[in-house]
Amino acid sequence: MINRHVLISAALFATLAAYGQDWAKSRLEKSPRHLEWVKVNQGGRVINCFIAFPEVKEKATAVVVIHEIFGLSDWVRGVADQLAEAGYIAIAPDLLSGAAPGGGGTAELGGGDAVRKAISNLPKSQVTADLKAVAAYVTNLPACNGKVTVGGFCWGGGESFRFATEYPQLKAAFVFYGTAPEAREALAHIQCPVYGFYGGNDARVTATVPKTTDLMKQAGKVYEPVVYQDAGHGFMRSGEAPDATPPNKEAREKAWQRWKDLLKKIDS
Repeated sequence: MINRHVLISAALFATLAAYGQDWAKSRLEKSPRHLEWVKVNQGGRVINCFIAFPEVKEKATAVVVIHEIFGLSDWVRGVADQLAEAGYIAIAPDLLSGAAPGGGGTAELGGGDAVRKAISNLPKSQVTADLKAVAAYVTNLPACNGKVTVGGFCWGGGESFRFATEYPQLKAAFVFYGTAPEAREALAHIQCPVYGFYGGNDARVTATVPKTTDLMKQAGKVYEPVVYQDAGHGFMRSGEAPDATPPNKEAREKAWQRWKDLLKKIDS
């Protein structure tokens, strides 16, 4: 029998690891690229966003990066910077903007249960409207070539899939260990290819892939999932950490290369 205290300790360790990201912050502080905070207006809301610009001569494709259930963390900002390093404009909105007392967001909520609870209470209509505003903002930047994609992780992976059903202007959706919308009719609205990245040791999410594959096929949509053997949930983050396990580290490296290769196809 598995010891209940062991499970609780493991869950606590995973949560602490998600929030304790000094290594991610350190890498970000050393970035030579132009990084800034911008505010995007959406109706009566103001969405605080982190944006990273590539050092390139030509206009670039944009990626809207949707954070995990842990909110807009240093690691997510680091993902935006690494996308910029690869030649893309990356914008990561704090979808918890305004959720904290005093109008703050992820940072003001203080992490942990407060962030997860706030995310679980976000109205889907608000998330969609926020993402549409952010996508429109980055698409219209002078440095953008007019092409916009979306990529997200965990909770953000599911929201990336859902956003593809709501925003036909997307050129691609990159879903990292997130589930598809349950409503079959929603998938019919997708106008771009959807690329999935899943962990072999993440049955809660990965077990949904066969059904999603069938539904997307029935809808006549492009859906290309890849399962990285022995990798766990959140391998893109945990695979980058100093104490990464070999399977998570390998999965992250392969997934990053695949992501960049797919983005290059959009540019061509």
